[in-house]
Amino acid sequence: MAQFKEIAANAPLGAKVENWFHNRFPTAFDAYAKHMSQYYAPKNFNFWYYFGVLSLLVLVIQIVTGILLVMHYQPDATPNAAGVPAAFASVEYIMRDVPAGWFIRYMHSTGASAFFIVVYLHMFRGLLYGSYRKPRELVWLFGCGVFLCLMAEAFMGYILPFGQMSYWGASVIVSLFDAIPFIGPDLSLFIRGDYVVSGATLSRFFSFHVIAVPLVLLGLVVAHLLALHDVGSNNPDGVEIKEGPKGNRWSPDAPTDGIPFHPYYTIHDILGVCVFLIIYFAIVFFAPTAGGYFLEPNNFIPADPMVTPQHIAPVWYFTAFYAMLRATNDMMVNVLMVILALGTVWALLRTKWPAKGKIALVVVALALGFLLKHFDAKFWGVVVMGGAVVTLFCLPWLDCSPVKSIRYRPGWHKWLYALFVVAFLILMYLGVILPGPLSPNPSLSWLTNEFVSMILTLIYFAFFWLMPWWSRLGQFKQPPTRVTFKPHAH
Repeated sequence: MAQFKEIAANAPLGAKVENWFHNRFPTAFDAYAKHMSQYYAPKNFNFWYYFGVLSLLVLVIQIVTGILLVMHYQPDATPNAAGVPAAFASVEYIMRDVPAGWFIRYMHSTGASAFFIVVYLHMFRGLLYGSYRKPRELVWLFGCGVFLCLMAEAFMGYILPFGQMSYWGASVIVSLFDAIPFIGPDLSLFIRGDYVVSGATLSRFFSFHVIAVPLVLLGLVVAHLLALHDVGSNNPDGVEIKEGPKGNRWSPDAPTDGIPFHPYYTIHDILGVCVFLIIYFAIVFFAPTAGGYFLEPNNFIPADPMVTPQHIAPVWYFTAFYAMLRATNDMMVNVLMVILALGTVWALLRTKWPAKGKIALVVVALALGFLLKHFDAKFWGVVVMGGAVVTLFCLPWLDCSPVKSIRYRPGWHKWLYALFVVAFLILMYLGVILPGPLSPNPSLSWLTNEFVSMILTLIYFAFFWLMPWWSRLGQFKQPPTRVTFKPHAH
């Protein structure tokens, strides 16, 4: 049994209460010290480092509002007397009859979009400053797992109101699994729980949205934070403060360029939290649908299997990947065949592999070429869409730059990052609009949504999979041995 810590009889009441808890639950106080008051973060964090804590804030908002919504929601597709599915009717009941129900529902729907905004910005910060590089590979992998779970959670939650876009979005996305060879139809049937999207589908998605995926998500978030605090935070310079000089006014063993996370960054993050909440509640109160981007007009119409919407598109945070899916047609497959052939020839001419290795390369290339032509383009669309996410997991081993931070890379690297961002944003837009020509001019009839999406999809993948080559090129600046930091003027 641990030795109890004694305290003076005339000590303040607060100190006595703290001592009482400390003697009975010292693990909590040790965890607080390790992850807050004695966790030393680099002192040169900037604007980009707000988005980690904002992601955690939105997660809490989603959990709290989700619990309140579940109290009144019914995962039932059975039509009532008016022919409206019970799930849709329960959402209308929340919006119209539950006290502050509209507020809770709009907080949850706006929070879904806010979650993706802050997570996308958080991941982009990692991309800018090389936060996925050694020794933080696991931090990045856990973060990508969080992103993948977030996508699953958002998709399943989007189905629950059982409006028109919910129903048809589920029908389209689940039907994509049909394209998987051999097991596709059975897998689609298993996911739906029926031959069409029905009450069984709704029940399954509800259980995953409320219980299964959140448990995995929370576990990955905890693993992400623990892994981060074990290796230490990165910073805009990409300098490891643990390898620098030791000793500061808090501890002789602490990094000189580190400051305690609490109270310094907890106070610092309050500014970002306040600005975020102002914007967040402004949207909740004045523009909760965001012009149809956060909540589509068709989703305020009850699901009707007999009426197909003119244009079925996912919510904005999925549209870039949806555009990649639509871009993968027969032309895209032919382009991939050409890329495969050119890549194989380049490898044969430029590498010094033994003869057996080159023969194996040709065999693999021929097998891939056969599969490209043998399987339907719809299947490869699913592969491309999934590969766009899986590629992110490979990033720590694709970047071969001698420096971490974008600050010390060649100037033209910044233009490549800008091209990547622009390509992704345009893909988002193209995933929202109808397929077909982008210009009414007959001479530009070749400029279609699918063609532009195909070019931008190739740019997306080239950015990552050519990174082992281009990340080595150019004149790099010498990173500093210690972080660059300018204290605020008094």
